[in-house]
Amino acid sequence: MNQKSKSFKNPFYLFLLILSGEAIFILPFVLPRIFRPTVMDVFNLNNVELGLCFSAYGAVAMASYLFGGPIADRYPPRKLIAISLWATALGGFFMTSFPGLLGLQILYGFWGFTTIFLFWAPMIKATRVWGGKTSQGKAFGISDGGRGLVGAAIGSLGVLVFALFSPEEAINSPLESRQETFKYVIWLFSFFILLVGFLVWFFLKVEGKNEEEGSVKTISISQLKAVLKLPSVWLLMMIILCAYVGYKVTDIFSLYAQVVMGYDEIYSAQIGTFLLVMRPIVGISFGLIADKTNTTLWLWISFVLSALGSLLFASGIIGPNHVVLFFFSAIFLATGVFALRALYYAVMEKGQIPLMLTGTAVGVISLVGYTPDVFAGPAMGYFLDEFPGELGHQYVFGLLSAFSLLGGLAAYIFHKKYGGKEAKV
Repeated sequence: MNQKSKSFKNPFYLFLLILSGEAIFILPFVLPRIFRPTVMDVFNLNNVELGLCFSAYGAVAMASYLFGGPIADRYPPRKLIAISLWATALGGFFMTSFPGLLGLQILYGFWGFTTIFLFWAPMIKATRVWGGKTSQGKAFGISDGGRGLVGAAIGSLGVLVFALFSPEEAINSPLESRQETFKYVIWLFSFFILLVGFLVWFFLKVEGKNEEEGSVKTISISQLKAVLKLPSVWLLMMIILCAYVGYKVTDIFSLYAQVVMGYDEIYSAQIGTFLLVMRPIVGISFGLIADKTNTTLWLWISFVLSALGSLLFASGIIGPNHVVLFFFSAIFLATGVFALRALYYAVMEKGQIPLMLTGTAVGVISLVGYTPDVFAGPAMGYFLDEFPGELGHQYVFGLLSAFSLLGGLAAYIFHKKYGGKEAKV
């Protein structure tokens, strides 16, 4: 148990997990979330083509989740996470060559491997260890909220760099000029990821033998069989799948701001960054509240918030003349989505998933839970391209409403089954 106590008392350990947990996803996800209109412009993509890039990522990530999970139960996280960060940054340097659609799909497939295989399960397991038995909401709330803060900070810096180097009439400037400007943003993110990798390699350590504590001695099929027998694993598959659809839909907020609300590129990017600022506030607040009350109950409440917020957008009542309603609805929806991200792994203790099998469980859960990486991008792209303007966005948010209701049902069942039980792991 030394690892638990040391990790819990070491805030720098959690800080590095937060830093790496956001840095790893900046290039494949944060970049197009904040700069979606610009990314589509400088890479000459439509919504469907950008969605296909995300699908290439998701297809590779699916296998990476499954096979990478058991590795996290065998080896300590430090080296696995650092290698993942360095490999992801190398992909960023290739991105500055502005490859065509095929090149981008290959790049996103590469990122599907580098960001998941040696990274995802080790990060979740290390966060769970930090939280111990009584502070899972705090651990995952601070972790996801802190990642949101890092994303907001680096995103704001990216917007600043983009604005500083943009020509005065950016929209009328030659493509090569806009690409050259955007290259500075990609370089900024890539060097940041490299730096975080070095910090993790040298400082994400637990002294002595404790670095091996909580690991299995060998990787075997029995780990997978043990995990598949747990009802909580199957419920979490559905909960995370539905919650992750909501997170994918936040990618189009900056596009909604430009296409429906009529904002320019810079202001639309600032809207995307504003949502990133919400993430730490929501994640930390819900995590702390959940530990003092009931984590499983707040998981269900978060789905209710997501459903109500998405229904407001799907209704078609939000337009250029409804600025206050736009921001209110965005805040409402984002609160539900970001709260879910802070809480769905925090209920693993309640769901009686053994600590030593956390990596394997995360791999199995993620195999289903993160399938939106495969289908959500093309689905959103289809609606946005086939039904231009507000109508396409209504269909996307309508889809999210359905998933939020389904996830809410799974979360309610989880709460009824495990909400009143003491974890025995």
